[in-house]
Amino acid sequence: MSQQAGYSPNFKRPAEIMRMRRKRARSEAGVFSSPSGQGSTGSPGPSDASPGCVRPFSPGPLFNTQNRSGGGVKRRNPFANIENTYSPKKKFLIYNDDGNAEAAAQTEKSPEKEGEEDASTKSEGPGVLPFTPPVCTEYPADWSLKTRLLFTSPLSLSWSEHPKAQEQALGLSQHCRAQFSPLPHSLQDPKSCSELRCAFQQSLAYWQHPSLPWISLFPRINAERSFTGKSTPWAQDTTLQQSLMSEWSVSVSSLYSLLKARLCPYFYVCSYQFTVLFRAAGLGGSSSISALISPTTRGLREAMKAEGIEFSLPLLKEGEDCQAGDEGDNGGYNDDDEDGSFSWLKEMGVQDKIKKPDNILIQLRKEGNAVSLDHKPESVVCVEGSHTFTLINFLINCKSLVAAAGSQAGLPPTLLAPVAFRGATMHTLKARSVNVKSQVGSTYQNISSLEITGPILPSSLHTVTTLLRSAQKGNFSGTLYTHAPTAVMNTPTTKEQGPGGSVDLSGFGLQPASIQQLQQPSSLGKTALTHINMNNYSYTWKN
Repeated sequence: MSQQAGYSPNFKRPAEIMRMRRKRARSEAGVFSSPSGQGSTGSPGPSDASPGCVRPFSPGPLFNTQNRSGGGVKRRNPFANIENTYSPKKKFLIYNDDGNAEAAAQTEKSPEKEGEEDASTKSEGPGVLPFTPPVCTEYPADWSLKTRLLFTSPLSLSWSEHPKAQEQALGLSQHCRAQFSPLPHSLQDPKSCSELRCAFQQSLAYWQHPSLPWISLFPRINAERSFTGKSTPWAQDTTLQQSLMSEWSVSVSSLYSLLKARLCPYFYVCSYQFTVLFRAAGLGGSSSISALISPTTRGLREAMKAEGIEFSLPLLKEGEDCQAGDEGDNGGYNDDDEDGSFSWLKEMGVQDKIKKPDNILIQLRKEGNAVSLDHKPESVVCVEGSHTFTLINFLINCKSLVAAAGSQAGLPPTLLAPVAFRGATMHTLKARSVNVKSQVGSTYQNISSLEITGPILPSSLHTVTTLLRSAQKGNFSGTLYTHAPTAVMNTPTTKEQGPGGSVDLSGFGLQPASIQQLQQPSSLGKTALTHINMNNYSYTWKN
């Protein structure tokens, strides 16, 4: 069907639009100037029915329709105006509290009103309400031992280096006296803040026994390389070995006494085969003293059971406990279970043709399942309550606690604690700061890093991150390197803290914020933190 050139009900070329506007202006001038109220264009409709301030409806002039079939006429579209091209309604997104977006309808304003409110809406965005994520001010308690921390921040970390002699002395003194200086939420100039530098030196201190300046005594598992080529005068001297073990027994007994009196929050026993974490009552969500041993072997578990030490394997499922055969209540396969497992043979009538496994095969199968746990995370053992005291005596008298051969022969386990104990030596973690340039896209940005090495205790990690929050204005990230055998120390214990079982923990010698974090049951299971990130004073982490 042929139409007049340039016609379209939905689109007009600019030149034609301008022509239509001029013609409409002349038409309006004729309507309001005519005494009778009729326009000069011959538009239908009486003008006396319309107010003088409102232009009457005019469909426009007729188009010539010489080529149209049927002899009809066609008028121009009166609504094909450039001012009528905007959509009457728009959809915009509203972010709910849970972060999900939903569509809502918003009536679009006219161009005049839109221009008036443009300045007020530019700052808020075009119909989008900002979503603020929840602020997480704490990360989960991590009971694993760390060997290295690497923090990075866009702000300089040079304040942590080169402490003055007075700042270092004051920091160590505050550590011994368990005195803590409060710091503001944000520091404008961390390098000139003496309180911050003293608190950082205080957070690096820990206590250790035994202490040999020429040998690093942590870690002890798979640490033969650390002892290679080093002088070990006790290796062939039985008298010296007995002297070292006697002093070690006094130190570990002192630690347990402090733990029981709630004057020490926790301590670690690091041997060449396994690590033991002792925690005071009220920490880790437990209402009693607890101890976790990892990794363990079948021989160690049987020796503990022979000494009357009750323990559990918290990472084993209930069915796997029976197969492990380590505990008296869950031990082995019994005859009734074996007879029941072969009842289907009787139903088939072939019970006499199939030879049932004898007791020797059953015992071998049980021992095989128990041995399969050895040196695995699932072999972690939990001891609670008064049995922890029996465990201390067991460790003191256990001959396999000390290596009989090799580079660590005759050397007692390493004891680590955040507070002083008898026979302990104060050590400090090593810290150094480096400024580097990191490539971000096509540009390079200045990144400051802080590296801390040594046996990093849970309370030390929390104290350092607390200082970084204030010094770095709530923006930093950290990579945490875990001593692998201690990753399962986050396993929850069975005796949880009751509602009325709160105890006084003020004598632990730790910051109140660190005590509050360590009181909570760990949610990490058999894993440990590997990364933490703080952005605008809110934590995220990976494990």
